[in-house]
This record gives sequence, structure tokens and C-alpha cells, in this order.
Amino acid sequence: MRVLTAALLAAALTPQAMAQSGRAINPAPLPGKGLAQHPFLYCGEWQDRGKSEQVMKIIRNGKVEWTYAIPGREEFGDCTQISNGNIVFSRRLGASEVTPDKKIVWNYDAPPGTEIHTTYPLGTDRVLIMQNGDPAKALWINKKTGKIEKEMVIHVRRQDSVHGQVRHIRETKAGTLLVAHLDLGEVIEYDKDGNAIWSADAPSAWAAVRLKNGNTLISGNQHGWVREVNPKGETVWEINKNDLPGITLETVQEVTRLSNGNTLINNWAGSRPFEEWPGVVQLIEVTPDKKVVWALRDWNTFGPFSSTQLLDEPGVPENGDQER
Repeated sequence: MRVLTAALLAAALTPQAMAQSGRAINPAPLPGKGLAQHPFLYCGEWQDRGKSEQVMKIIRNGKVEWTYAIPGREEFGDCTQISNGNIVFSRRLGASEVTPDKKIVWNYDAPPGTEIHTTYPLGTDRVLIMQNGDPAKALWINKKTGKIEKEMVIHVRRQDSVHGQVRHIRETKAGTLLVAHLDLGEVIEYDKDGNAIWSADAPSAWAAVRLKNGNTLISGNQHGWVREVNPKGETVWEINKNDLPGITLETVQEVTRLSNGNTLINNWAGSRPFEEWPGVVQLIEVTPDKKVVWALRDWNTFGPFSSTQLLDEPGVPENGDQER
């Protein structure tokens, strides 16, 4: 299959071109105000299939306000703007913190044979990293000293399949560690000593978030679902692949429970043929009764969506106040 540049791709998916190719056309406008709905930070894995720089963006007032790029061989998977304006992010081959004037003020390079897909702030001085590898490890790092304060070996199905082991992990308010085991197909909560204290079946779990109500919000990657499960592991709310009229859930990556009760879904497109990406809705905000109030499909501005932080959400991100 030939690789198309972004410009050729956009031209190939005009309504006329799609009609001639026999592909479905969906010209209906999407709910919400497009880029003006929320200010937000965008990060995405495998933009242009790694053929060009990977670019994170901040959107405000409906426009791109700020960008920062990394080499195409890397990929953004977990990005958070903290209260001082800096952004802590994973880049597969490492983790970094960048200032608004694009200076790197902290950096951690992944050791050979490892990958990093979680980098999440714990206060202003510490960060949580998921380092896939042999062995796979969760790392608590002091950014000021560079010291690894704690590490926890994470059980995975295949030590030799580094890329597919784990995506997002999160520390809970109780100090436990919530791990979305992509390769094991379950979410496991570990105590401070690394003992498993809770689990839920979740095929290809990409992200897991402990909610303020005690439930856990989980995304299902290529299976195209979002579920909220209670402490018994029972599903109390879910959206499946074809539940939203006119919108198909493709590969669900980061999910966020917003302060208004809605759920934000990052709908990654990399599982589809490259020339079909522009037909995919990239970001979806849905109410508890599954009404879509905002949906974004803007392939002129973005690539696939992996991690999105709404910048108008209340709370201090590095204090774990936001459910993402």
C-alpha cells in the first residue's frame, strides 16, 4: 500500500474522491463547537505513521496556540500540563518536561530495550513512569535529584514483547497503583509493596482511572469500548464500538471522567488503513446517558488522538485532582 502525505491524504478524502472510490461519506456536522469547545492539550501516537515529526499542541480560543515536536521515531502517549505551565510527557524512548518556551527542564532516557508509555506528575517534584521491558517496572522518580525513589516490578505476559506490555498506569489517592495490563487483558491494583489487591477483566486494557465514586474507568484499545466497573468488577456503565450513532469507536486509548460527569474518549485511528484515517472521529465527549455533546474530526490540525487534557477542568493536575 502506498504511503500518502497529509496533504495528499486530505485531497484523497474529499466527498467527491470518496464517492468515486465507493467509500462511505458522512458530511453531517459533528456536535459541539469544534476547536472552540474547550481549551486542551493534544498528544497522539504514530502521527503520519511516524513518517514526520510528532507534534503536541495546545488549543485555545479555537486556534493552535503552542506546539512542540519530537522525532518521528518517538511517540506521544501520556501528556499533562501542570500548574506552572510546563508539560510532562512520555515519548516512548524516554520522558521529559518542557516549559512554555520549549526548554527541556527534566529528561529521562529509556534504557536500551525498554519503552516508556506513562509519565504522570506526582506533585511538582516527582513523576510516575511505566517502563516496559525485561523486567517491566513502575518507577517513582524525583525530578529535582534525578533519583529513582522507588521501583515496582510489574508482571507481564511476555517479557520479550516490550511494546505491547502496558500503556497507562496511575497512582490512586490511596497510594495504590492501578495498572492497565494491555497484554494480560485485565486491570490490577497493587498495594505499596506490589501485592495485587484488586482486579477486573478488561481485554487489551489501555488505560484505567480510579474515579472519585470508587469505580474504575477503563478503555479497551482495539476492541473499541469504554467501561466503568465497580469494586466488585461489575460493569455499571459502558459504551461499545457501535453504540454512538454515526461514530464508530476504533481504538480507544485515554479516557477521562470530566467534572460535569461526561466522559472524554480518545479514539485513535492507527488500526485502520492510513487512507481511511480522515474519516475517523478523533475525540468524543459523551454524557452519562450516552449523548455526544462534542466530537472532533480535524485531520488538518491533528493526527490520531492518544492523550487529551482539557485545560478548563478544575483542580490541580499534579495533585491527581483530575480523573484521567
